[in-house]
Amino acid sequence: MQTHTLLFFFIITILLLDAVWGWILEELNRKSWADKVPERLSDFYPQEKFEKQKQYRKVNHRFGKISSTFSLVVLLIFLWFHGFARVDELVQQLTTHWLWRPLFFFGVVGLASMLIGIPFSLYETFVIEEKFGFNKTTPKTFILDQIKGIFIGAIIGGILLGLIIWFYEFAGRWFWLYAWIGLLAFMIFFSKFYTTLILPLFNKQTPLEEGELRSAIEKMSQKAGFTLENVFVMDGSKRSTKANAFFSGFGKNKRIVLFDTLIRDLETDEIVAVLAHEIGHFRLKHIVRSTVLGVLQTGIMLFLLGWFVNEPALSEALGASKPVFHIGLIGFGILYSPVSSLSGLGMTIFSRRNEYQADAFAAKYARPEALQTALKKISANALSNPTPHPWYVFFNYSHPPLLQRLEALDKKVRR
Repeated sequence: MQTHTLLFFFIITILLLDAVWGWILEELNRKSWADKVPERLSDFYPQEKFEKQKQYRKVNHRFGKISSTFSLVVLLIFLWFHGFARVDELVQQLTTHWLWRPLFFFGVVGLASMLIGIPFSLYETFVIEEKFGFNKTTPKTFILDQIKGIFIGAIIGGILLGLIIWFYEFAGRWFWLYAWIGLLAFMIFFSKFYTTLILPLFNKQTPLEEGELRSAIEKMSQKAGFTLENVFVMDGSKRSTKANAFFSGFGKNKRIVLFDTLIRDLETDEIVAVLAHEIGHFRLKHIVRSTVLGVLQTGIMLFLLGWFVNEPALSEALGASKPVFHIGLIGFGILYSPVSSLSGLGMTIFSRRNEYQADAFAAKYARPEALQTALKKISANALSNPTPHPWYVFFNYSHPPLLQRLEALDKKVRR
């Protein structure tokens, strides 16, 4: 059997094993659902809401199996009939230019992927989320989001891909290093200006008004040694009733963003505690360390890409008659997925540790009891699963489960 044939079946095996492993974890998680609400959560999670949460989980579990299976089947069929090579042949009828050919190729593939996913997004938003009272997205907002997503993806993705292709064509064996530097510059730029350039295209942000809440936040921030300059309220209720808050940027561009749903659902001391948690991520340098780890992971991936992308069998496995950079890139992406999963597992473990540390930081500069009640309210209002399976948590959760966070905070409660 020829090398490219073996490589083709190896790619198929990776995709199937990944899918089966995901299904196993999902099934374990489904079987771990408790029949009754844990006593610790009964104050904010009455049995009626708990039953609603179980129905929400069941619907999402079934929908997830259908959508993931459909996506896998489409991809396997596409690979079996050398779909990527056929798309490339169609693109070559338009252009054979070293830059425009791969850009058009990925444009076609990306657009097709988006079109396949739209029916599932529509069902999830306007059927599942609507049924359980979460959806606030109007058809107009949904359509505009899709258009904006295509526009932003084409610009940002086109620029990044164009740079990588340019480096590949002209930088020789060191193209991966130049690509790494280029991606690093983009990651820094994006993290610094995301909330001021990208986010406003989708959501409106307004400065938090003067009053009791802002005064309480400023007092906590001063106590925590954090220079508070920008606190904004975002119209999260435009799309969903679920609440959140996040910290973004650095330097003069750093800002705290509160969903308006968070302000609606929580008391002042609870909001302050949530923000103390977000400030903790900044003060404890979690954001910097996560960025550094992400940069290192990207460097390793690009280094391996530089070694293998020109391997003829990589392109031939996907149906190309000779080495093609953009087809080899797809083959490499699939083959690299086990390595990516392992590094992703390390990042989720790292992230869960950071969450515990940020909770401890919040307990020091805000009321730990307030953070506990805030976490309960946010989880109950979002119908989150309070009893996930430990293995599902280990492989998928970037945050510790609610009950474990509450137990860790018990040690910080002032008695």
